[in-house]
Amino acid sequence: MAEDAAPLPIPRRIDFVFPDDIQPIWKADDPEFCAMVNGASLTMPYLEPFLIKTVREAAQAIDDPRVGEEAKAFNTQEQFHYRAHRRFNELIKAKGFPELAGLEARMEAAYARLSTRSLRRRMAYTAGFEAMTMGVTRWLINNRVKLFGGSDTRVASFILWHFVEEAEHKCVAYDVYQARFGGSLGGYLARAVGVFHGALDVMFNSMRGYKIILKKAGLWRQLRSRLRLARRLGSFVWTVAPYLFRAALPGHTPRREREPQWVFDWIAHYQNAPEGYVPLLDTDSPTMPVPFPSKRATTGAAA
Repeated sequence: MAEDAAPLPIPRRIDFVFPDDIQPIWKADDPEFCAMVNGASLTMPYLEPFLIKTVREAAQAIDDPRVGEEAKAFNTQEQFHYRAHRRFNELIKAKGFPELAGLEARMEAAYARLSTRSLRRRMAYTAGFEAMTMGVTRWLINNRVKLFGGSDTRVASFILWHFVEEAEHKCVAYDVYQARFGGSLGGYLARAVGVFHGALDVMFNSMRGYKIILKKAGLWRQLRSRLRLARRLGSFVWTVAPYLFRAALPGHTPRREREPQWVFDWIAHYQNAPEGYVPLLDTDSPTMPVPFPSKRATTGAAA
């Protein structure tokens, strides 16, 4: 049985749209951060189907019904995520970056090769990547005004929805791994290696994506642009690295990691949102609160 069971993750199919007026540089004064996000987005339609297949395969032999329910909810959330990312990525390519298709082909081949490895190795990779997402969530949400202020709300809102749900299902891959492969020194060592394998592999693919974007935009060789990129990357690594090192320690569990309060607020407010509501951030707000109407406003609209 999963320890200290939290509420099951809730799959939310939110109809974020990416019309043609969205630009690849969706925050005009921070093209480097846009390239970082776009590069990471490019990995999702290849990474997340791999995670789904791995978790599904591992969960089939787990007797604990709670872990099985977690796995199903996790997979449905990840399915909604990568489909949204695929739509967004198609827009980015169509808006001047067709070169990204070559990287997509290489990632597809790489995940096909990884899919032939042992289930324990694949599940360790999965749990390892998920350990990184908790740090990414904290970085994005705690710095949301600095990172997303003045940006296109459709992109900012879509990205933060994804990472709210990453925080919500933070324990699932770990629970599945422990149920199948935990309890031995070999299982721990494989999981510790998987923390760095999963996290660094995705980060390197993201870096390849943003390098292509910045080169095509004529920014890669500009010193000022590289310095701005270095500041963003330094802030990212400073926040995320401790999560990876803690995740690799014996006995560590993601249940010890605390999400930002904004995550809990987003989840709580979603429950009261009107059916079909698309939560769009006010990216001009000095605090950027959760993107939902107040309960009073919702009631009044219904009346």
